[in-house]
Amino acid sequence: MKHLEILTQEQVGPEVREIFDGLKKKIGKVPNVYGLFANSPVAFKAFLEMEKALDGGFFSPKEVQAIELMVSQVNDCHYCLAAHTALGKMVGFTEQETMNLRTASSENEKLSALTALAREITLQKGRPEEKYIDDFFRVGYGKQALVELVAFVGFMSFSNYINNIADTPIDFPHAKELKEAA
Repeated sequence: MKHLEILTQEQVGPEVREIFDGLKKKIGKVPNVYGLFANSPVAFKAFLEMEKALDGGFFSPKEVQAIELMVSQVNDCHYCLAAHTALGKMVGFTEQETMNLRTASSENEKLSALTALAREITLQKGRPEEKYIDDFFRVGYGKQALVELVAFVGFMSFSNYINNIADTPIDFPHAKELKEAA
């Protein structure tokens, strides 16, 4: 049962319509998730502001996609897995690398520690085992990165939960299924 509808350009107010216009110019369409967020202009604006703030933070675009893939995997969000697999490829990951990130098994030690901690923060509701934090610091991340990682987990979970509640139709190429859960 669908509890939220994907709003269109014609169904939203001027403030959201302006955001939709910007998305159409930037990426050629309004992804379905944004049509869902438009059900609450306040939540939509908060989501976009947090996204913008986090994009200016510590993590590189590849690290951001690694985090977002892992959190989406743990939260079983098929919509976000599809979107962030596509975005991951846009920042230089191969299909196999996106799969590896979803299991915290990247050949890159730093990305592996990052995704392992993101997984544990998400699974353990903010109480990961110390070894994951120790590994995160050991590979070169610091306190700023730790706080921003937690912010990304919350940010991505917000999107994952909205998409899971709405069972959002996927408007990106579907992500491949993993043989085993992350």
